Amino acid sequence: MATSKNSRPSSPLPPATRLLLIRHGEVEASYQKKFGGIIDMNLSPNGKRQAKILADYLRAKTIDHIYASPMKRVQQTLAPTLKLKRQAQTIFPELREIDFGKWTGLGWLEVQAQFGFQSHEWLHQIHRHGVPGGESGKVFRARIEPRLRQIIKKHPGENVAIFCHGGVIRMILAILLKLPLPKTNQFDIEYSSITQVALHPHMAEVELLNFTPWRDLVG
Repeated sequence: MATSKNSRPSSPLPPATRLLLIRHGEVEASYQKKFGGIIDMNLSPNGKRQAKILADYLRAKTIDHIYASPMKRVQQTLAPTLKLKRQAQTIFPELREIDFGKWTGLGWLEVQAQFGFQSHEWLHQIHRHGVPGGESGKVFRARIEPRLRQIIKKHPGENVAIFCHGGVIRMILAILLKLPLPKTNQFDIEYSSITQVALHPHMAEVELLNFTPWRDLVG
């Protein structure tokens, strides 16, 4: 094929930046199936087991930098990975879980009875009205997005792990995929799960969603 004198070879696309969004492990039994939010709870024995399996899975993965929430359930999840990979972390307070205000410590049925909406509508409530005494979707996003943009800008073409919380992962996905926060209710974000997003110049691509090494590899 003839080539025009004015044509130039196309520039190769820069390598994608990959974010591994990792939720903490199962929490202690008294806080399961409740709006934990700002409660600084520990992992359950099963959550600690999940964290070890997660670390074994991540051992062979290239991770250029690790960012994390300061909350205990995240730090306890991350500890085995830091030990195996001999890497440091950067703690960002902005990566802590959403403040559920008056929902904090309540179960789904209690919130439904006291505040008059179905459990599957919780993200709609946060997005539209905010949580009584807690954070609205707008405030939550304003906390998360500047740090997220900072991380992405600092690590072009690298693999970055963000150890955090289910609500934080949902907000990050909403930002990167340009979705309203309630749409992320269609995604399951389980304990000790990995969701991987590749950031290309033209789009964000979900390469892995809710992968749980403790279940998907061990059974």
